[in-house]
Order: sequence, then structure tokens, then C-alpha cells
Amino acid sequence: MQWRDDQPIYRQLYQRMVALIVAGDIAPGEALPSVRQVAADYQINHLTVAKAYQALVDEQLVEKRRGLGMFVCEGADARLLEREREQFVQQLPELLAQAKRLGIDKATLLQTIENLKEQP
Repeated sequence: MQWRDDQPIYRQLYQRMVALIVAGDIAPGEALPSVRQVAADYQINHLTVAKAYQALVDEQLVEKRRGLGMFVCEGADARLLEREREQFVQQLPELLAQAKRLGIDKATLLQTIENLKEQP
């Protein structure tokens, strides 16, 4: 994974874990990779991983099980999906305003969306 300079690494890792949960790659009840494993895989400090995982715990998306690790909470995927949908919809007014400023009409926008839906 390539780290960007615009956000702290722990925040980017947090977002990566959220994306994995939303995509169903880590399902409710499943364990997250261990802090040590993630630190080794991404060649980052284990404290950075722990901070990202703690953010997930703070939002009640994962739970710590003593001696077993971190596990995705039941319903975390649905809550995250709803949150992601809300954030997406909140961006639409600005995107539509930008399209209008650029002279992109409704028909072109709809056709573009249809074309994107057909892509794998």
C-alpha cells in the first residue's frame, strides 16, 4: 500500500479497514489481522496500527477480545455502509453545481452514470 502525505498513516489505515468491512472482506464476527501482522505487512510502526484499531474500537465497529484479538462487531458493516451512503449523497450538490459550471447537462451526466454501471 502506498501512503499519502495528506493524512496521517493511522487515518489511512483506519479508512482501509473501514473499506474492507464495507466490502465484506472482513465480515461481522471475523477477526482483524493482528497489529503485529499489519505492522509487518505494511512496514509501519505497531503503535500506528494500534492507533488505527483503537479508532475502530472507539466507534464500536470492532471489539477487543482479551487474548484473541480484534473482531468486527455485528452490524458494523451495515452502519458503515449507511454512513458511506450518507457521505456520498452529501457530496452530490457540490458535484452537480460543478457539473453545471462546466456546462455538463443532465443527459450527459445520466449517460455517463449508465456507462459506468455497465463496467465491471
